[in-house]
Amino acid sequence: MDILLSSIVAGLLFGMVLAMVALGLTIIFGVMDIVNFAHGEFLMIGMYTGLLTAQATGLDPLLTLPVAAVVGFLLGIVCYTGFIKFLLRGPMIAQLLGTFGLMLLLRNLALLIFGAEDRALHHGLLVGKSFDIGMGVIIPATKLAAAGLSVLAFWGIWQLMNRTKMGKALTATSLNAQGARYMGIPTERMNALAWGIGGATVTIAGALIVNFWSVNPFIGLLFTMLAFAIVALGGFGSVPGAFFAGLVVGMITEIPGFWDFFSYTFDSDWMMNVPMTSFKYMWVYVAYFLIVVLRPRGLFGWKQ
Repeated sequence: MDILLSSIVAGLLFGMVLAMVALGLTIIFGVMDIVNFAHGEFLMIGMYTGLLTAQATGLDPLLTLPVAAVVGFLLGIVCYTGFIKFLLRGPMIAQLLGTFGLMLLLRNLALLIFGAEDRALHHGLLVGKSFDIGMGVIIPATKLAAAGLSVLAFWGIWQLMNRTKMGKALTATSLNAQGARYMGIPTERMNALAWGIGGATVTIAGALIVNFWSVNPFIGLLFTMLAFAIVALGGFGSVPGAFFAGLVVGMITEIPGFWDFFSYTFDSDWMMNVPMTSFKYMWVYVAYFLIVVLRPRGLFGWKQ
């Protein structure tokens, strides 16, 4: 039973962080109908920002989140004004290949600057600490803090999108950009803002993840695929959908724990011999495929 409970708790905590990873992707798509293939590289930059800032200043890694947010916001604005807005004049294939090229550019720049080796945090108020909540469930303090701060940041973005004039302008732009322009909303500025917010949210997620996950220039690909699966499940453009879908995908990544639980429960030799840990991300991609085929708009999707 302790394996089952540990897997459930771990899946929920990781799912909260994954929801934050996918939030920026769904905001950008919701406003502009463009898929950012460089999303994982933004997260990778957030991880390096948190890591290097903590090492250079001696600050606790969790206190580097504002720095990561500023870096991500500026990165999003620069990418949009210097590159993306010109892609929007071309066909959809140009937009897809353009963001794919941006992904390769950022990845190889990181490879040039930082090298290919893994880097990890080894100091911090919560690094190496854990909480024993009973029933055999031990929660790493860094993962608990990352999950809690992800939910807090997610709530803040939801409030921004739904309770402020700027958020309503973003929503109007996503629903009908031409109509919003006629109503006096500066849609060009809203597009740039969407990229800025999207960049800030994912770099914040990266600065949280680096507290318990090593970083290298290739880490973005994994989280890009996870973010795509979350957005597809929750619905393209749906902020609440991204949160609930993040929890679902987080639980899917813990399938090896559930598999071990049933293996020991039923004392099944063949189940014990299956290296399920090696296949845990495969199930996310299977779910992604089934969602796209059976329900293309996702659970909460409203973007056609």
